Amino acid sequence: MLLEQGQTFLFIGDSITDCERTRPEGEGLFGALGKGYVSYVDAMLQAVYPELGIRVINKGIGGNTVRDLKGRWQEDVMNMKPDWLSIMIGINDVWRQYDTPFIKDYHVYIDEYEETLEKLIIETKPLMKGLILMTPFYIESNEQDAMRRTMDQYGLVVKKLARKHDCLFVDTQAAFNRVLKELYSATLAWDRVHPTATGHMILARVLLKELEFDWNRS
Repeated sequence: MLLEQGQTFLFIGDSITDCERTRPEGEGLFGALGKGYVSYVDAMLQAVYPELGIRVINKGIGGNTVRDLKGRWQEDVMNMKPDWLSIMIGINDVWRQYDTPFIKDYHVYIDEYEETLEKLIIETKPLMKGLILMTPFYIESNEQDAMRRTMDQYGLVVKKLARKHDCLFVDTQAAFNRVLKELYSATLAWDRVHPTATGHMILARVLLKELEFDWNRS
């Protein structure tokens, strides 16, 4: 297990991370961490590693792109001084290119995406114990689907940056692909983006695996 006693673990991203978390700070009781993978990760850490006392904070905001993360990075990440940081961003950067194709101001094309994300990594990583990069995903089994193809390209950017800057890498698309061999896309997300409870559990599981979480610990 890579997390250590008393550490703070902050998650930042879009609606998949947000998932109805409490404002202004996504931490505490009564569903404050939201209804998604962040809450599942927190629950598993408490259930299996209670002695570590990991503080989990959710800073996801629905609709965000990497451009939005840049605008709130100082307040929502740097000022919080987390030990560990997980970033999952890119779905809206891609999605706006398809659901609002004529509003170019909403689009974050791949060059801007890579440049902005890398700047955030460079600024942040030296101050952290660990930085986790999770790919954006599109829960569509047809790899020739236009949005799926674009999303895969953004995922490759995340993979490249994780290798370049020695970050933990979580391939969320690969995790969904394994389940999509058995389940239809709408079973995991009606719009191919916002996961069901099963989809969020897939995200939590693949993230915890990269943290060397021991599922059989007693």
